[in-house]
Amino acid sequence: MMRKLKYFKRHRMELPLLEPPAEMPLPPGYRWMAWEDSLLAVHAEVKFLSFQHHDDAVIFPALGSRAGCHELMHAIRHRDNFCPEATWLVVGPEGGVGTIQGLIDKNGFGGIQNLGVIPECRGLGIGKALLVKALAGFARRGVPRAFLEVTASNETAVRMYRAIGFRAYKTFYRSVELPAESVVVG
Repeated sequence: MMRKLKYFKRHRMELPLLEPPAEMPLPPGYRWMAWEDSLLAVHAEVKFLSFQHHDDAVIFPALGSRAGCHELMHAIRHRDNFCPEATWLVVGPEGGVGTIQGLIDKNGFGGIQNLGVIPECRGLGIGKALLVKALAGFARRGVPRAFLEVTASNETAVRMYRAIGFRAYKTFYRSVELPAESVVVG
């Protein structure tokens, strides 16, 4: 079977945390859950439901399966630089609806990992609230700067990150090998 390469444009965006944005309230009926190891499976399920039909699941195949998301959450949690203060879950009446994780890199900067909100709850401000909550967690740890990566075609996310103050510091292309019949031309 022939395979083709598809290139996805990605941005590394950064934000100084001199004055992190003020935390935001969640919509009525939703609540915060701070990191606990017992929530790992819930974070993984929300991550899967958030990314399964997204370009990011093509770029990072682990995001396209429940098992992959569970393995990814396990790997993030057990890294030495895991930051529980920047790792949050949002729960609604039906269960988990949003997730974010934080890591602190070798330079002492906070890395946002896999901010995801399930499709049914997008547009309610949950993603922005999660991001701001994670930034506040980094700030409490004394982290001077936060960064994240985003697929450029995810215009809603890029706009939200810019509105909070993130700026693109690097643009790069990630190649993904796809079966020829799955490549969309145009």
